[in-house]
Amino acid sequence: MRPTVKSIILWGVAVILGYVVMYYQRQTGPTYPVAGEKRVGTTLISYSLIRTYRCGSPATVRIVVPDTSVSGECSFRRFKSYDKWSVEPMQRSGDTLIAMLPALESAGKTMYQVTLKQGSNSYLLTGNPVILRYKGEVPPFVLISHILFICLAILLSTRTGLEAIFNGKHLYLYTWLTVIFLGLSVLILGPILQKYAFGEFWTGWPVGHDLTDNKSVIAFLCWLITLVILSRKREKKIWPVIAMVITIVVFLIPHSLKGSEIDYTKEAPASEISR
Repeated sequence: MRPTVKSIILWGVAVILGYVVMYYQRQTGPTYPVAGEKRVGTTLISYSLIRTYRCGSPATVRIVVPDTSVSGECSFRRFKSYDKWSVEPMQRSGDTLIAMLPALESAGKTMYQVTLKQGSNSYLLTGNPVILRYKGEVPPFVLISHILFICLAILLSTRTGLEAIFNGKHLYLYTWLTVIFLGLSVLILGPILQKYAFGEFWTGWPVGHDLTDNKSVIAFLCWLITLVILSRKREKKIWPVIAMVITIVVFLIPHSLKGSEIDYTKEAPASEISR
């Protein structure tokens, strides 16, 4: 069966809306570096500060500064702790200044700031400390599958809502597909990824406050309820529209907000964190 012009247009709109949601998720997530530019003297320096790293090994912060008259230092301490700030000079390797942050366990966080110096002048790169989270290594198959299925779920959710708005013939099929892909990504691959990365299958309600876990389940339940309603009364087309809107809203919540983290305030302050 050849696709109609209306179907092609609706798929195009769904792809655009889905891309916007997924792009926003990536930009606001904790894995996206803090990037910017800082003028040091007469030189404009671009930087990209990491916000995630594998657990068990020191995190490496690199800033390209060709001007050898510029040096740097890095201040750091564990996030959510009573630790005092440690300050160490950055080491130069060619045109790059390098800082090594202490290795922490999975779900541990370090907050750090970089200061560049030229002569008697100091330049703080960021107004607020950057928070870096450590996580375990996730098998590529699990990570790629999770990302693929969640992207397809968002795409199908949007397309299904549009199908309802424009009285398409495939509303029930698209609803089934949305539920399937959301279920695979949220109920199966999501917990597996979480276990590899942070040692827990689930950190949402009622055992935790991870908004990523909670929001994903909310989206899944909305579509599951929609599927049940449509299976009884196909004319209830308002429900897919409501589910689409709720899905877009919940996925506009920044990824990993209130996610897994270790509260070091429950421990004695570390006078020195081992590397």
